[in-house]
Amino acid sequence: MDLTTPRRHGPTSIRLVRARDARVLQQELLSNRSWLRPWEATNPDGAVSFDMRVGIRRLLQQYRDGAGVPFVMEYDGEVAGQLNVWGIARGSLASATIGYWVSERFAGRGITPASVALATDVCFTELRIHRMEICIRPENQASLRVVEKLGFRYEGLRRRYIHINGDWRDHYAFALVREDVPEGVLQRWVSGRAPLDAATVPPADRLHA
Repeated sequence: MDLTTPRRHGPTSIRLVRARDARVLQQELLSNRSWLRPWEATNPDGAVSFDMRVGIRRLLQQYRDGAGVPFVMEYDGEVAGQLNVWGIARGSLASATIGYWVSERFAGRGITPASVALATDVCFTELRIHRMEICIRPENQASLRVVEKLGFRYEGLRRRYIHINGDWRDHYAFALVREDVPEGVLQRWVSGRAPLDAATVPPADRLHA
C-alpha cells in the first residue's frame, strides 16, 4: 500500500503529507485565520502550536503507528488544505474519524466532498476500515453540505464533544460503513446514487444543538 501516490478525481487529489509540505501548509493556516478559526480544534489546557514541522512529524509518527493517515488535499497540483483520518481502531471496531480544512481561496470547488470520498474509499478498501465517522458543528453549513452530498448517515447529537475555538462545542455525528457503499463512496456520489436524505438531522436535535 503506497499512500504517497495521489488518489485523484478530476483536478482534486489527496496524498500522504510530506515533511516538505510544512512551509506551504503553515502559510495557508496563517493566512486563513479568520476563515478557519471558528472550526479549529483548540486545547483547553493552553495554546495550540502552529509549527507545522512539528505537527507533520507527529502526524507521520501516528501514521507509522497505525493510528492515523494524514493527507494533503491538492487542486490542480496546488496545496488546498489537509484531511486527517484519525483515531483508527482495529480489531472488532475497525473504525476511524475524518477531519479536514480547506483554504478559503479554494472553497466552492468541490474539493472537500471529493477528498472525503477518496479518503473513505482508501480506508474501506486498502486499510480495511469498516466504519468512517465525521463529526460536524451544527453551525458549519459548508461541512453539512459535504455529508449531504456523499450520503453519510446521521447518527446523533454529541453534546460538548470537541473543544473548538475556545469552548466545548456540540457536534452532529455522521457515518458510513463499508456495506453501505459496495461500489465506493466516490462512485456512488458521481453516479448520483447517494441517498438524498441520509444526513437529515431530526428537528429535535436541531432544536437542542
